[in-house]
Amino acid sequence: MSGGDEDAERALPREDAERALPRKDASREEAEASGEGAEASRTAVADPRAAVPDPRRAAVDPRRAAVDPRENGRTGRFWSARRVPAAVLALVLLAAAGLLLYDVASVRAHRPAMAWRRQLARELAVRHLDDPWVLAGAASAMLLGVWLIVLAVTPGLRRVLPMRTVAAGVRAGLDRPAAALVLRDRAMEVAGVQSVRMRVGRRKATAHAVCHFRALDEVRADLDSALGDGLRQLGLARPLGLTVHVRRPKRG
Repeated sequence: MSGGDEDAERALPREDAERALPRKDASREEAEASGEGAEASRTAVADPRAAVPDPRRAAVDPRRAAVDPRENGRTGRFWSARRVPAAVLALVLLAAAGLLLYDVASVRAHRPAMAWRRQLARELAVRHLDDPWVLAGAASAMLLGVWLIVLAVTPGLRRVLPMRTVAAGVRAGLDRPAAALVLRDRAMEVAGVQSVRMRVGRRKATAHAVCHFRALDEVRADLDSALGDGLRQLGLARPLGLTVHVRRPKRG
């Protein structure tokens, strides 16, 4: 055989080997792909929570909570800091305690007591319990104590109406004059209304409207509808009652 035939015979096994290599790689890739698919299927079967939605996440929807006030409940009123009464009481007590301490220290230093303390001790020793001045002082002290107790147990801030809570830890309030202004603008949009005087309380909103044309019953019905929608859109925690008074303008 010639040299060219020997080279051809040597080249044939090399070509077969090269053809066999891609097949081996392809079979390896198919095996790896099938292994990954099996592992993914095992993971999907082993963790069924991935296909089940979390009901707690699905239940959290602030927009829905804002629409339905019954889900949020009612919020309490805002509490006032009572800075002015607390400051006045603190200053009075501080001045009285300082004056009394100074007088006691003067007496301990062998100095005469102040005239006001000597006069007070003399009056307390002479006057009886049924004396008008003693009764007046006791009544004043009782009224002052009752006033301080009322300030301590009541929330205050009567001008602020609490609104519904749409997020945890966030509270909002609306001033009553601002609510009255919004409702007044809604009432002025009703046909036939010339002027409106609006008053918003803690439990009820009252409208006094003057109608210069249209029937009074029709205007009253439209005002009830418009102001009722306005009260619902204010987003208050406690619904307010509504009273509407309609009259004709005064002549002359």
